[in-house]
Amino acid sequence: MSIVRFEILSRVIELGSFTKAAEKLNMTQSAVSHAISSLETEWGVPLLIRDRRKGITLTEIGQKTLPHIREVLKRMETINQEIALATNLETGIIRIGTFASASSCLLPKLLAKFQKKHPKIEFKFYEGTYEEITEWLQSGIIDIGFVVKGKSNPSFDLVPLIKDKMVVAFHPEHKFLHKETINMHDLEKEHFIMPTGMYQSHVEELFEKAQIKPTIRFEVHDCTTIANMVQEGLGVTVGPELFLKTQQNIKIRKLNLTNYRDVALACSAISEASPAVREFLMVAKNVFIEPNNTIDSQIPFN
Repeated sequence: MSIVRFEILSRVIELGSFTKAAEKLNMTQSAVSHAISSLETEWGVPLLIRDRRKGITLTEIGQKTLPHIREVLKRMETINQEIALATNLETGIIRIGTFASASSCLLPKLLAKFQKKHPKIEFKFYEGTYEEITEWLQSGIIDIGFVVKGKSNPSFDLVPLIKDKMVVAFHPEHKFLHKETINMHDLEKEHFIMPTGMYQSHVEELFEKAQIKPTIRFEVHDCTTIANMVQEGLGVTVGPELFLKTQQNIKIRKLNLTNYRDVALACSAISEASPAVREFLMVAKNVFIEPNNTIDSQIPFN
């Protein structure tokens, strides 16, 4: 049995293609195909279903064995990092799952701090929804994931980062521009763009607290699309400050009611994580040292 074949199988499934896996691993496509076939022959079971229309999918036994294969690969990565640490030669890779606003507003700060101390550690990033990040953590595709507390598997180890406040966003020529704080009741008759994606529950909680129902004009899943619609004056919205403050040609204001999403880094088990992952989480703790850290709560009044 070969660890190399485990790596090849994992890459084929991850990329959904023998060709892409071969390019990534610097191998020929025939070598990749032979490695998978030899593993199937050794085990006496088919692991992949090859279909020209549907692409590559796992068989039932393939689905059952893949998590264990990924765990073996993760353990080997940990062993290599421990050896490198003992010989003062840093090596390793950290796989991080992240959502859009964390990628643009939190991740760069962490990476800059970490790579000053550990320039030889490599990173691989996967961007998705809360649910996808949770699934990637559970299946071992990623080592660490940006999550929102209460939206993730409670068995994960969490490192709290920030409390991301919900704010209202509107067109620069909207009447809200001259107000410092927006009352939830002021939103009742506004054309409202309701998010149907990751932070919808936080927005709905605010309206429930205010005991009002918004006049929903549009229901939109994609965060960037929502911001673009606000830019065009199609309505107002409520969402996380971390994301909305980065969008051009819109204005944001605080609400009279508060609601936060608690952003954290999640790991299946810190005690079993590789040295590089443990060090990254330690750096995150130091960067976001305040237990109730929030992003800039002073929203410009202009």
